[in-house]
Amino acid sequence: QVHLEESGGGLVQAGDSLRLSCVVSGRTIPKYAAGWFRQAPGKGREFIGSINWSSSMKNYADSVKGRFTISRDNAKNTVYLQMNNLKPEDTAVYTCAVSWTAEGYDAWGQGTQVTVSS
Repeated sequence: QVHLEESGGGLVQAGDSLRLSCVVSGRTIPKYAAGWFRQAPGKGREFIGSINWSSSMKNYADSVKGRFTISRDNAKNTVYLQMNNLKPEDTAVYTCAVSWTAEGYDAWGQGTQVTVSS
């Protein structure tokens, strides 16, 4: 079984920064891609961005492009989401996921709350 645990969320003010971490543990899995998602109250899950195993390919949603950066440390089995210039509309539960098959994301974390006050 693969376990993902996010951390780093919290309450911040608009314009602040946060870095979320996602630690992947459990059974050994093949080289995996990772993604970050978020879900705001009353809204559906939104894709934020993704990163491949070698970090050579990254994709971002237009809503966060230029403000958020995804990175990873494979030696630590950790994926990061650096969030700068946070806005109240970034308030959501942020979740990471990993993919090692061609069938979408195979494992998900429980999420961490990010709240941005104006």
